[in-house]
Amino acid sequence: MLGDDDLVNVGDINQFLYCPRRFYYINYFDTIEMNYYLKDGLLKHKSQSRRGGWIRELYLRSAKLGLHGKIDVLESKSFLSSDLVLTPIERKRGSSYHDNDEVQLAAYCMLLEDHIGEPVRMGYLYLFGTNERYAITITDWHREKVIETAEAIRRMSLERIPDFADNPNKCEKCSTVQYCMPFETRMLELERRSGSRKARDRRRARS
Repeated sequence: MLGDDDLVNVGDINQFLYCPRRFYYINYFDTIEMNYYLKDGLLKHKSQSRRGGWIRELYLRSAKLGLHGKIDVLESKSFLSSDLVLTPIERKRGSSYHDNDEVQLAAYCMLLEDHIGEPVRMGYLYLFGTNERYAITITDWHREKVIETAEAIRRMSLERIPDFADNPNKCEKCSTVQYCMPFETRMLELERRSGSRKARDRRRARS
């Protein structure tokens, strides 16, 4: 069993999978800033939560899983068998979703099934950009990725800065870009490597 200090916030799993370096700056230096994309997403969440009272935010924690977090929406449906089925819904501001969003949803499903003692094999991703929700079947891959990512977050330290995102396009909309400085750092790194090669060539020419 893990203590409270070791519990990983489910939202952090999404952040880490999107870009470990961004999460590093947010986690250790509190460098997140309110850019347009963050503000727009927060306003959409706030607006949706006022519609008809159907939103029920549910906070769950599990020492066994080492996770805690708040499910955006918990849909409950009763079927002919009178069984009540609970399904988490995670809301996103864009018009598409990615693996990191699915893994975050899977973590909420795992928290819920730990809470109710029953399997939760599916959840929904609702996209504000399309005004539709998408059914996500929670697979073994999702579950393994949740545990693997949570462990990677626990192993993080101030001394080890993660690499830049593989996709530079992520940097353009990033709220920590002015602290991470990926473009400037890459340019300096190229200049440093170029200078090292030139110095090496000069040494070879003299020998």
